[in-house]
Amino acid sequence: MAVFINEQIRASEVDLTGLRGEKLGIVSTKEALAMARSAGADLVCTSLMSSPPPCSLMAKGKAKAAAQKESSAARKGDAGRAAGKGSKEKVKELRFTAHIEEHDYDTKLRQADKHLRSGKPVQLVVKASGAKEAAAAKTVIERLVADLKEAGVKDTGIQTGGKGSQVKLNPR
Repeated sequence: MAVFINEQIRASEVDLTGLRGEKLGIVSTKEALAMARSAGADLVCTSLMSSPPPCSLMAKGKAKAAAQKESSAARKGDAGRAAGKGSKEKVKELRFTAHIEEHDYDTKLRQADKHLRSGKPVQLVVKASGAKEAAAAKTVIERLVADLKEAGVKDTGIQTGGKGSQVKLNPR
């Protein structure tokens, strides 16, 4: 987001907000710049989309620092999404074996359900000891997805590799 400071603001009038957040109304840009100089502050405009643009008086240097901080945060967020991370939330990973006992399956199912109902995504991973167990691993994943359909929805399709299967579920 672009931040315009002092003479960079080209509008003839601005909707001005004071140093303490008080509304000063619509004033000419020259008058707003004069007020900023007399207060030892900067005239800052964050949006040129409205007419007159909303501007505020900020302490010298604060606007530039805030803009740099915001742009670096936005860049970090874009880099994370570009790398396929999406958001910063932690994903709980639950690991299973292809031939899991019924009691263990129920325990892990309850854990996954609890995490999904609390609003956290879950990564379900079923490991297979060999290529022969890959079909069993996929069966376990499909059963988990079916059992958790009330609490979560698939974010990714079921990914099957040579040594197992995995799927990510997001909360409903």
